[in-house]
Amino acid sequence: MSFSSLLVFIGVYLAAVATPGPGVAALVARVLGQGLAGIAPFIAGFLVGDLIWFSVAATGLAVLAHEFAGVFTAIRLAGVAYLLYLAWTMWRAPARPADVGPVQSASGARSFLGALSLTLGNPKVIVFFLSIMPLVVDLDAINAKTAITLAATMMGVLSSVLLTYALAANRARKLFRSSRAMKMINRGAAGVMAGAALAIAAR
Repeated sequence: MSFSSLLVFIGVYLAAVATPGPGVAALVARVLGQGLAGIAPFIAGFLVGDLIWFSVAATGLAVLAHEFAGVFTAIRLAGVAYLLYLAWTMWRAPARPADVGPVQSASGARSFLGALSLTLGNPKVIVFFLSIMPLVVDLDAINAKTAITLAATMMGVLSSVLLTYALAANRARKLFRSSRAMKMINRGAAGVMAGAALAIAAR
C-alpha cells in the first residue's frame, strides 16, 4: 500500500469516526454522567469492535456476515439494551458535584463488552467497513504487512478521536459544581444515551 493511499484511508477513516454517531454520543454521555472513571475499557471495546469489522472486510468474510445478519441483529439489540441500562443508571444517579469525585462506574469487563456490542451492531460502523472502505482500499491486494499497517493506523486514529471527545466532555462536566447542575447533566446524558440506543434500534 502506497503512502498516498494510506493518507487517503486515514482521511476517510478520521472523517468517519469523528462524525458524531451513536458511539460518540454514548461515550460523551457516559463521561458527562460518570467522569473518566472506567473509560479505558469502554474505549477498548470500540477499538476491538472496529478491528473485528476490519478483519471481516479484509478477509472477504463480508458475504458470510450478510448470511449471519440475524447474529448481528442480536448483537445490535444487546448494545441497545446496554445503552438503555446506562441511561437508566445515569437518570437515577445521585446528584453529586463533579469536584467531589467520580461516581462508581460499571466494571471494566462490562464496560468493554457494552462498547464492543454497541460497535458490532452499529449501522454506521458496518456501512463504513463493508461499503465505504472497499472504495478506498483494494481489499484483494491486502497482505499481512498492509493489514497490520491499517490496523495500527485505525487504533491510533480511533483512540485519539475518542480520547479527545472524552476529555472535552470531562472538561465540560467540571464546569458544573452544584448538585442541581449535576442532576441536570446526569439526566441530559441519560437522554442522549437513550436516544443513541433508539437510533441504533430503529436501523
